This record gives sequence, C-alpha cells and structure tokens, in this order.
Amino acid sequence: MNLTRGMRRLAALSSLIGMTVLLSGCMDKFYVLDPKGPVGRHQLDLIIISTLLCLVVIVPVLILTFVFAWKYRNRKDSKAAYQPEWEHSTKLEMTWWGIPILIIIILAVITASYTYKLEPSKPLEHPAKPITIQVTSLDWKWFFIYPEQGIATVNYIQFPADVPVKFELTSDAPMNSFWIPQLGGQIYTMSGMAMNLNLIADKPGTYFGTAANFSGKDFGKMTFDAIATTQAEFDKWVQTVKQSAPPLTQDGYDKLAEPGTMGTQDYSSVPEGLFEKIVTKYTGPNGHQHVHKVEENLPVNQDGGGEAPESSAHHHH
Repeated sequence: MNLTRGMRRLAALSSLIGMTVLLSGCMDKFYVLDPKGPVGRHQLDLIIISTLLCLVVIVPVLILTFVFAWKYRNRKDSKAAYQPEWEHSTKLEMTWWGIPILIIIILAVITASYTYKLEPSKPLEHPAKPITIQVTSLDWKWFFIYPEQGIATVNYIQFPADVPVKFELTSDAPMNSFWIPQLGGQIYTMSGMAMNLNLIADKPGTYFGTAANFSGKDFGKMTFDAIATTQAEFDKWVQTVKQSAPPLTQDGYDKLAEPGTMGTQDYSSVPEGLFEKIVTKYTGPNGHQHVHKVEENLPVNQDGGGEAPESSAHHHH
C-alpha cells in the first residue's frame, strides 16, 4: 500500500516538474507579460491586481478544502466534533459573504478606472505628433495604409519608437481582431465601421502582431511584424518604399482583397480615399448604413446625401 502511494506521489511530482519545464520554454511567448509600451503596462497592472484580488478568495478556499477533507475524513480515532444539528453561524456567514463582496466592490472600482484610462480611441498624452496608420483586415492578410506618407504595406508595419501611433481600423472581410500584445490590447475590425486604437512603443524593436479572431482556414497565418525604429530610420524607410515599390491601383487592391495568403509587400502609392471607400462600400443601396463614424473626415452618406450623425463605436481590449 505504501509503495503504491509512493509511486502515485512520484508520478504527480514528475508531471509537475515536466509541466514547469515545458512552460518555462514558452515564457518568451507570453508577450502580454512583457509589455513594451505604457498601454501594455497599464493592462498588465490590471491583470496582476485582478489576479491578486481573486487569489485572496481562491487560496483560502483551496487550503480549507484540503484541511476539512483531512480533518473530517472517516477514521475510528477521529477527534473532530460531530454536530448533525448545526445549521448556522453568524460569524461564518459574515466572513464568507462579506470578504467576496468587498473584493468584488474593490475590483469593480479598479476595473472601471482602468477601463476609462485605457479607452482605445482616447489620444495618448505625448509631446510628439501621432502617426496615423489605417488598418484593413482581409482574408487572410493585413493591409496597412499610411495616409500622411502616401504608401502602403501588407503583413507588416513600421513606425517610429516613442511616437504615438493612431490606428484606424476596418475590415473588408469577416470580422477580425487586431492585436500587438506587447503594445496593448486587441480591438475588433468590422466591415462598415472605422475603429480607433492608440498605441506607442517605448523603444525600437520588432513586436509580434496577430489576428485574434477566428476567420477561416488560414486564420493562423494572419500574423505580422510591428517594427519600431528611430525617426531617422523610419523616414529613410518611407523614402525607400516611395522610390522602389510599385504603386497600388484599384484593380490591384481588388485582387489583393481576394481570399488567400501572401508574404509582405510594399506599395509606393494608393488610390486616393481608398480606406474611406473600404469603410463605406457596405452602405446599402436604399440609404441604410451601419458605419460607426469615428473621424470627422470620414464622410458617410445616409438617405441619399449629407453626412450621417456621429455614433459611438464599441471597442474591445
């Protein structure tokens, strides 16, 4: 009997050691726990605070579960009090209801505060002027337009470090979710809508980007590099793209938007107003529209003319 029990303990210990080794090998993939920007750091703070508050309840419950199971186990020499008529204790009721309620209140206040602080469309406070990148999720690739520079890329982006990046996001395919884990939380891309997300990278580096919403058979290939460089390197890269990359025509974009995978690609120019056309192309023929306008320079026709009233967009981290 003792030998069997010892073998079980050895097997459990071996499994624990094996899981630890495997997880330690994947630590470099836990991007959320290694933020490289203020938005990512605030989100990590919220994760840590929420986890610690939950552990205040979970740890005592797990410990007491084993204590009670051991103390009240079936044995002849048990000294645990047997009270079949016991049914109520005011002190215990106040403890196991009061502590969780208090934790929920604290957690709610902290979460509400961070939710307001991390509103994705809220511009970041920074002396540098933000750079705008327009993001379109396709099947199964990412298309990026730089409206101020007049260039575009596929499946990778480049921007200056320590400069706010204002992402304007939409979809010309099934709904997806744009995510650079080390810089900040994910946000949905949806057809007929233009969402906003503001991020910043502390220092130069190449950060992992991905689609975080299932969208078909090649969903797993929708990854991209987010490359933060110095301002001088970024300006040089823009000039290189302008001088060496081919222009993108409307026909070229239509072909690009067809379902399929591809590598990275640069374009020296894009059709004027392409992003706005992508957002508004799903406006119905009878004037029905479902565009959530988040920018004043994004016109939307409604009922045959004029601009649609501005409506709030729902964001997701």
